[in-house]
Amino acid sequence: VTELRQSVNSSVIFDHLYVEIRNMTLVVNQLERYDKNNLLVIRRDFIKLQKKLEDCEKWREESFKPEIGSCNHGGITNVSVPYIVQLNAHVSEGYIYGGWGRDSKPKPGFEEIYWYSGYSSPYTNNIYLYSDYTNLLLRNSYKNWVNDNKGNGNNNVMYGNYYYYNCYNSGNICRINATTFNVETRVLSGTAWNSRFSYSSATYQDFDFAADENGLWVIYATEASKGNLVLSKINTNTFSLEQTWDTNLFRRRVSNAFMVCGVLYATRQLNLYTEEIFYKFDTQTGEESYISIPFNKQYEGFVYLDYNPADQLLYMYSKGYYIFYKVQFQKLKQHA
Repeated sequence: VTELRQSVNSSVIFDHLYVEIRNMTLVVNQLERYDKNNLLVIRRDFIKLQKKLEDCEKWREESFKPEIGSCNHGGITNVSVPYIVQLNAHVSEGYIYGGWGRDSKPKPGFEEIYWYSGYSSPYTNNIYLYSDYTNLLLRNSYKNWVNDNKGNGNNNVMYGNYYYYNCYNSGNICRINATTFNVETRVLSGTAWNSRFSYSSATYQDFDFAADENGLWVIYATEASKGNLVLSKINTNTFSLEQTWDTNLFRRRVSNAFMVCGVLYATRQLNLYTEEIFYKFDTQTGEESYISIPFNKQYEGFVYLDYNPADQLLYMYSKGYYIFYKVQFQKLKQHA
């Protein structure tokens, strides 16, 4: 146990298990001399902890972490336990709608920028910017923008110093420059909005912006697609759609979605505390398939889930809390 702990001494989960097992070992040694009945109960608990430890070791051994920005892997194969960071900047569980994360493609000198947006209803009403993770935890923002016109939904993203969101009360997309706070709008014809084909997790989630190693994307639906999910690549230089893909997945079946290396992953709820990545669509091949990668949720509901290529983490906003997950990638086989 000690040797394994030294090899993964950065793991908070493993450290916690290590302390539990060490303390329980001391208790077991004492009970062997005094209480044979309670010893049986303790030993059963000890076996459970050993199982957790073995699972943690298996995750470490099987995990493959490609270099940041690399797509030299076979896609996501597993998702970790949820890591709960803290309650939002408003220090209120009433702000159940929102999102958080870091700039997915930061400008030089702004690599550590984090953002948070939260509200008591499904709108984008404000954005808080933090110079680094520590100031996010301290709730010490260096910029705060209040959007008088709001925005619909919460599946937004910060990419290249711009914050992308669904323009209020429309089927159009907007972005705000995080330095000047200037807002740009692009009209998208034929898009479904006003919660027409919103995600099943919450209302007004008509547009889902996602960033990955290949760029910036927007996930939505149209009347022409009959509510099936549509995916478009955004040209961030011209703020326009440069390519679009149609899928056969009905958008209301989906809790949320995200992109990794040009592959769309969609989730659905299995039960109150279990979510499942159940579908993927590869933009390179046009192939779509059903998969099963379940992962645990700390709370019943969530409105925000996005992958960030800058650190290869999944960011979730749930019941007002900042949460993140580590992801496990499939290692490509080396040909002889």
